[in-house]
Amino acid sequence: MAEMDPIQLKESGNEFFQNKDYDKAIDCYTKAIQLTKEKKVLATLYRNRAACYLKKENYVPAASDASKAIDVDASDIKALFRRSQALEKLGKLDQAFKDAQRCATMEPKNKMFQETLQRLNHDIQEKLKIQFSTDSRVERMFEVLLDENVGKERKEKAANNLIVLAREDAGAERIFRNNGLNLLLQLIETKKPEMMLAAIRTLSGMCSRHKSRALAVMHFVELDKICSLMALDNEEIALATSSLFQTILDNFEGKDSKEHHGKDEALVLDTSKDVKMVITRLLEMLVHPSVSGHGRDQALNLLIRNVPRKDLAIKDNTKSLETIDLGLKKILKVGGQFPEMPNCLPLTENTCLTASILLNKLYCDLRDDQERANFRKICEGYVTSKFDPKNMDKNLHAIQCVSALLQGPFDVGNSILALQGVMEMMVALCGSDREIDQMVALEAIIHAASKASRAGFIITNGITLLKDMYKKSTNEKIKIRALVSADKTILYAVASVLVNCTNSYDVKEKIPELVELAKLSKQHVPEDHPKDKKDFVMQRVKRLIKAGVVSALAVMLKADSAILTDQTKELMARVFLALVEDVRDRGKIVAQGGGKSLLPLALHGTDVGKVKASHALAKIAAISDPEIAFPGERIYEVVRPLVSLLNTELDGLQNYEALMGLTNLSAKSEKLRQKIIKEKALPEIECYMYEEHDQIRQAATECMCNMVISKEVQERFMAEGNDRLKLMILLCGEDEVKLQRAGSGALATLTASHKELCQKLTTVTAQWLEILQRLCLHDNVEVQHRGLVIVLNLMEADKEIAKKLIESELLEILTMIGKMEDNAKNQNVINVARECLVKAMDYSLIKPTSQHGK
Repeated sequence: MAEMDPIQLKESGNEFFQNKDYDKAIDCYTKAIQLTKEKKVLATLYRNRAACYLKKENYVPAASDASKAIDVDASDIKALFRRSQALEKLGKLDQAFKDAQRCATMEPKNKMFQETLQRLNHDIQEKLKIQFSTDSRVERMFEVLLDENVGKERKEKAANNLIVLAREDAGAERIFRNNGLNLLLQLIETKKPEMMLAAIRTLSGMCSRHKSRALAVMHFVELDKICSLMALDNEEIALATSSLFQTILDNFEGKDSKEHHGKDEALVLDTSKDVKMVITRLLEMLVHPSVSGHGRDQALNLLIRNVPRKDLAIKDNTKSLETIDLGLKKILKVGGQFPEMPNCLPLTENTCLTASILLNKLYCDLRDDQERANFRKICEGYVTSKFDPKNMDKNLHAIQCVSALLQGPFDVGNSILALQGVMEMMVALCGSDREIDQMVALEAIIHAASKASRAGFIITNGITLLKDMYKKSTNEKIKIRALVSADKTILYAVASVLVNCTNSYDVKEKIPELVELAKLSKQHVPEDHPKDKKDFVMQRVKRLIKAGVVSALAVMLKADSAILTDQTKELMARVFLALVEDVRDRGKIVAQGGGKSLLPLALHGTDVGKVKASHALAKIAAISDPEIAFPGERIYEVVRPLVSLLNTELDGLQNYEALMGLTNLSAKSEKLRQKIIKEKALPEIECYMYEEHDQIRQAATECMCNMVISKEVQERFMAEGNDRLKLMILLCGEDEVKLQRAGSGALATLTASHKELCQKLTTVTAQWLEILQRLCLHDNVEVQHRGLVIVLNLMEADKEIAKKLIESELLEILTMIGKMEDNAKNQNVINVARECLVKAMDYSLIKPTSQHGK
């Protein structure tokens, strides 16, 4: 029958193949194979069916059919190449290389065969590195770390190498499969902080971007063990363990944006129960007496980051509701701690404020009045249950809880103040003989007095007590709180005193020549008071901070506008600027709510006051994590005050610190970069990139390095008729390392984003190639890496540009770097150089033998 003729079936199969109907083609070839015994026809049919299987990505039968064709004719070049392709996909690189090599021998000028050989050679070398060198390196590292006789330096080096290796997927997998978890637990059991840190950071690297490994690590190490590590009284270990927890949770929640491996991912079951278990254990840690202050802070921070919704458009707030049911009382217990109270849980200076932030975030995550009413009911029940006429410590705890709520979800705290007996208890505690009673009561009164009705109650019922406390107490904290609580009408006087204490009035600079002239004319020249010297002023500032002046200022700012005049605001802005002068104090000021308090001062008041407050904000934003210093939507309000300081009429320090603050903000999110653009800051930032002052120019360039991530900024560089790209290239040629790092970082981003900018880069200045070569040879590894990334971007963008680069001294530079032995410090640099060489081979600009560094 005609339809059963093998040759006709083969032709039909060919037609189906041409039409991409691979299943029908396979069916035709299979029937033809069953009907013929002629070897040459069989070889052709098997070869053709192998091609179909390749198209369907079914590589095992593809390799099998190709082998059957080769058995008939060993020189069948098509079958050889198809088997090579199938074997490569199956991971059998050595066998694939042999087949490709035979093909290249038969047709040495075939470009496809040559490219396949190069690719397979590279992949084989990489595989060998992973299989042999990585395994042995892992083994050696653990031997060094667990050997008591090895010196400290060698152990530190091995620990760092292990951490770096764990951050790479191949290295993490090797550690995991070579008894790494057991060995890491042995490091933890040494109880030596440096060994424990290395183990925890390695575990974190192993979990990164890999859901199944993250799950395996959590269950192998055990949740109790991880929690106990975070509970240790060691800030570094607590922070590292928190990072491990966050990495695990990010994987469980699918927040890790990097690629996951499908075959491993398929093994992972639903992790929602694991997430709930982690949150439950974190809540338990909050009230466990064996948990250190650092561990408690990290538990709170993890709950803040992982429980409330990041986007309120998402309807599901189950995690917040479950956390409120399981742990709201536990969070209140932490917020109600006071260091001087007996049996106080271990705390840091940030713990209670962090608890207030968590309370506020949970409350803000609620969707309706019913959920919020339940939140208030639990809080009210907890506070009132602590009132006990026979136990003063329980009363103190209750009032401190009120303070925590007033600093967090204010509406809830205010509703509790309205409960019968709460305000009376606060006033009564002021009359106690114990300083701790007075301190707790005053703290609550300060927060409560921001409402006129509460202030009225205090004035009516407790003003005499407050005045007596101010007069009689020798405790500075009590005196300053009593002063603020007693009479808000003296705000301006208080602010004036604080300005005097901090010496934050503007002082005209004395010109030496004029001073001498005045002396010659026998005019009186007043000498500076000894206690107005910098050292004395700094001592007073630190005492004020320690005494809680930031909390007092925060309360003063909540006064009615009729009382808090623009002049008072200016005085307060001056005080804040003096308080943030020392970098070491800024964390304390942020913890006490200084960042939040400065925002209204920067936006409203006298021109001088707004500049002073904006400058204080810039000092905080320049060195602090903006998301902590200005939580929630406040972070976006900081942008405008900082941009207002980009004014050439202001002094250079104000310009510089504003640029540093904007740099910090622009690194956080696209939304913040858009806010900076909306505030029309780009022209000002560009202007400061031309500034003669090195530090200002560097700060502006660092800011622009972050801003070029935004599409709108990239378009400014692409626009015709401007020298922005030229300026950036020339900045990379400067001698200042930080300036080079920022400029090269911006160029790396720009050239990765648009091929047109790669073309433009080679035309805007004749110095581009020389500057690029200098970057690639730079002593600073970070600058060198960015320079090489620019080179790679240029090569990938255009073959002709790649040819120019390879014909220059860059080929020698790339070859030299590519030949370097693998090492943790320079690995990124080496890898990029090798990628450049591979690209050059892809373009046939160099021969495979040039790739000695591979």
